[in-house]
Amino acid sequence: MPLTNGDIGANPAHLLPGRKVMDYTKALEVLEKEYASCDGLDAKSLLDSRKNGGLTYNDFLILPGYIGFPASEVALDTPVTKRISLKTPLVSSPMDTVTEHSMAIHMALLGGLGVVHHNCSAEDQAEMVRKVKRFENGFILDPVVLSPTTTVGEARQLKEKWGFGGFPVTENGRLRSKLVGMITNRDIQFHPSLDEPVTSAMSTDLVTAPSGTTLTEANAVLSRSKKGKLPIVDSDGNLVSLLSRSDLMKNLHYPLASKLPHSKQLICAAAIGTRPDDKVRLQQLVDAGLDIVVLDSSQGNSMFQIEMIKYIKEKYPQLDVIGGNVVTREQAASLIAAGVDGLRIGMGSGSACITQEVMAVGRPQAASVFNVSSFAARFGVPCIADGGIQNVGHIVKGLALGASTVMMGGLLAGTTESPGNYFVSREGQLVKAYRGMGSIDAMEDKKAGAGGKNSKQSNAGTARYFSEGDRLLVAQGVSGSVLDRGSVTKFVPYLIAGLQHSLQDIGVKSLPKLRQGVLDGEVRFELRTVSAQAEGNVHGLHSFDKKLYS
Repeated sequence: MPLTNGDIGANPAHLLPGRKVMDYTKALEVLEKEYASCDGLDAKSLLDSRKNGGLTYNDFLILPGYIGFPASEVALDTPVTKRISLKTPLVSSPMDTVTEHSMAIHMALLGGLGVVHHNCSAEDQAEMVRKVKRFENGFILDPVVLSPTTTVGEARQLKEKWGFGGFPVTENGRLRSKLVGMITNRDIQFHPSLDEPVTSAMSTDLVTAPSGTTLTEANAVLSRSKKGKLPIVDSDGNLVSLLSRSDLMKNLHYPLASKLPHSKQLICAAAIGTRPDDKVRLQQLVDAGLDIVVLDSSQGNSMFQIEMIKYIKEKYPQLDVIGGNVVTREQAASLIAAGVDGLRIGMGSGSACITQEVMAVGRPQAASVFNVSSFAARFGVPCIADGGIQNVGHIVKGLALGASTVMMGGLLAGTTESPGNYFVSREGQLVKAYRGMGSIDAMEDKKAGAGGKNSKQSNAGTARYFSEGDRLLVAQGVSGSVLDRGSVTKFVPYLIAGLQHSLQDIGVKSLPKLRQGVLDGEVRFELRTVSAQAEGNVHGLHSFDKKLYS
């Protein structure tokens, strides 16, 4: 019985009637010879504002490439300043509902960077920086040292203050004095009298290593000794440094941690303003061990910031300076000429920011990132895409347009490590407070001025938006809440894995290759209409559960 349907041999059908079907083995050859350009648009054509207007991240897609490697092989190493690189391109924003010491510590442990906010007193901010720097070390060159007259009660207070409980005891309570013992949390936890000296509870049977021992050798001694701390002593028995077992474990659990190569301390950044008082604040931050200072301003191209950049580069040449915010080449050029080591790009694109609406000033974020970063790259200045990041896709787009890192505020505000407490919303959902630094709530916060008469002048929000002298505050941000996202120790690895899979889809194995591919026109893009954006999101379902990771 003959087949009338499905029988190509008996009743051939053609995709294009009258056209000869070509040899399928020649497909790649035909593609190369007959198509002058690759599919899609190059970045310059995509971001041509004269033709397409100012674009945001949602207005375009990156076209897929060839997958020839597993996602696990994608490297995310990237510079954040001229001198400092990170293992992952993720930075937390210096907002008072996003980054304090806990967020900065965990972002650094996970390969990124936390920028400690400055809507607090200089002393409080310096203390947060100090906590980040003391959290993980190789050799601890400035350990907290106790004297024989220190009481058990005082040792307990120091544990509460610093978050750790193992202290060396020397003859005069100073470094480079003869080591006489170690007092640990176990020694003081159940000690009957808080008024007795630590010598009554400390351990004197110590395992030490001589000065000159390498970090690898010291880690091996610490591992064999099964002790919590390893004192390093000179030939006379004087304490010169300390090594902690907890730091050894952190090295195992957090292999991507952002650390300085010489001290093995976590890299820490903090924000300041551009007022004269900020020079005093900066000195305290430098004394606390600051690595990167971020000049926090909504409009960075100002005489105040340029003067501050020059001042910092002259007085603290070892300190890296990130300037901003900027959204045009002209703004960027002023700061680059002043000597910045990095730039922060974005104006009015944050989820809690209303600058573009209220001030009619700013720029769509995709256009900002591409134009500024392509200009800054000519001078070797890395750029941070700051604002408008709502998901992994936005991170990838920011990086593809030339940013070396992305800064996140609202995306991290709902995590356990952000400041503030959880509360239950009217809808019964677990949320955390989140506010823009230009919101009235943030600008009226009195923590920066310790509640004094000059609180407005000391406030980070008023300084960022040049409003410290205003009698009437004009809001450039809003206050709200964000849903609970759990801990960054789970959320950031999800972002990292998403980045790796996205770069795999694009067909590049590293961020430098992504940037080079965009520059060479090999990585292609496509504009999205409103209908295309709707199609690319969840649609046609009666209900759905959007679970991002497990």
